[in-house]
Order: sequence, then structure tokens, then C-alpha cells
Amino acid sequence: MTHRLTVRVALVLTLPPLLWAGNAVVGRALVGSVPPLTLNAMRWALAFLLLLPLGWRALTRPGEILARWKYLLVLGGLGVGSYNALQYMAVRTSTPINVTLITASMPLWMLGVGFLFFGEQARRRQLAGAALSLVGVAFVLSHGHPATLLELRLVPGDLLMLLAAALWAGYSWMLARPPAAMLGEARPAWNWAEFLLVQVVFGGLWAAAFAGIEHAFFDPAPIDWTSKLLFGWAYVALGASIVAYWLWGVGVAAVGPSVGAFFINLTPLFAALLSAALLSEPPRWYHGVAFALIAAGIVVTSRARRN
Repeated sequence: MTHRLTVRVALVLTLPPLLWAGNAVVGRALVGSVPPLTLNAMRWALAFLLLLPLGWRALTRPGEILARWKYLLVLGGLGVGSYNALQYMAVRTSTPINVTLITASMPLWMLGVGFLFFGEQARRRQLAGAALSLVGVAFVLSHGHPATLLELRLVPGDLLMLLAAALWAGYSWMLARPPAAMLGEARPAWNWAEFLLVQVVFGGLWAAAFAGIEHAFFDPAPIDWTSKLLFGWAYVALGASIVAYWLWGVGVAAVGPSVGAFFINLTPLFAALLSAALLSEPPRWYHGVAFALIAAGIVVTSRARRN
């Protein structure tokens, strides 16, 4: 299958990292206001309600869902139930620089999962693109002095983000390469909202179960209902969930997970720019260098897919 990276697809794949950078900022801001696994369950409960007017028709055909429940249970668990729960847990113990650096390993996870489980051979251009993108991220994280990265130390939150990156790679590949039952004439005629709603139904079961375990065994602090929490809850449910997941699904379907993964490396760049904006600090020279390197990695990798 030929994948072509057009300007439109590039824009589609650029917006999710921007929205997810905001998600990381909001998640960090809400530490202490709501337990992390509870926040993830709240996020997807509200996302379900917002999606329902758009995707309710999928629920009127339960036979199509039940015939694929195993696939949907795994897909929902990886994308909805696990990734953001792990991220919200990670920001409680890990520093922002560590979390974004680990997220930048996503292209390598995509290549590895694709090779091990989907028979996708990594090409030299893809590996070169991964190297360029990682160097670009290093410029952002080190403020133009990569030697400072040697001072990083792993904490429990870093390990959680490594697991999250691996699970997200699996989710993206399952979106792009669904099993035979989801292909051809057997594939349900779901639009984006219906398919995402079905994912949220199954992923929400995972999220609710994890939140229940959190309250049953870890005795978290009660939720602090403030305007900050309500605003953050609305953002993570609408922007970082519905809009971002919709665009990510469209983009990955167009160019494949290996190319799409390189756009994830824009997340720490956007996070740095958002932080700079919140602190009233102007962009630095290394932001421009990082953007050029990450963009170069995307171009090199997209050409590898066409050759």
C-alpha cells in the first residue's frame, strides 16, 4: 500500500501533538486536584457524552460491535484505557523534561512494534528520520546544550511513560492494520464519530476499572472541585480526546503509523512553546533548530514510504 504525505495530511497530523501537549500541561496543573486514574475515567466519561449525539447510530447495531468485541476491547484498552492513565500517573513523579524525552522515543517504538507484530521492515531512511527527530527533541529538552541530557535520571514516572509509548505504538498499528474481520465487506460502515464512540465504550470500561482499583486500594485524596478542574476536564475530554483522536486516526490511516509517529515528536516542541507562552518567555533559537530537524525527519521518513 502506498502512503503519501500531503500538506493536508501533515496539518492533520500536526494538530494532535499540539492538543496533546496541552493535555500534558493540564495534567500537570491538575496534580493534587484529582487522582490520575480518576481523571482519565472522568475524561472519557465526558468524551462519551459529547460523542453520543454524533455517533449514537453505531450503538443501534450491537451485532456489529459484538462480532468484533475482542479487537475493540484490546484497541480501547491500549488507546483510551491505558496511555493517558499512565501519562497522568507519570507527571506525578517525573519531571517534564524526562516525560517529553521518553515520549520522543515513539518513532522507535512504532518501528519495533511494526517489525515484531506486523512484519513491517524498517528502512534506512526511516532510521535516519528517527535520528534527526530525536536530535531535534534533544535540542528543545537541553536548551541547545545536549550534553546536559547526560544528567537525566529515571524515576518511576519515566518507566510508566516507556510503557505508555509502547502501548500507543500498538494502538496506532491496530488502527492502521485491523484484523481481517474489520476489512473489506465485513467492515462496519462506521464514520469517525461512531468508530471513536465504540472505542470509548470499550476503553471506558478499562478506565473505570482502573479508577475503581485506585480508590479501592490506594485511598487517594478526594477530588477538589474548582473552576480549574472543570476547565481542564472540558479540555482533555473535547480537545485532547475527541478532536485529537479523530485527527490522529485520519492521519495514520493516510500515511501509516511509522510516518505518523514522527509527528509525535512535535509534542515536546509544542509543550516548550506553550510553557514559554504561559511564562511570557519568547521562543529561543533552539526551538527553530528543533523544528527544522523534526521536520527533516518527517520528510526523510515519508520519502522512505514512497520509495
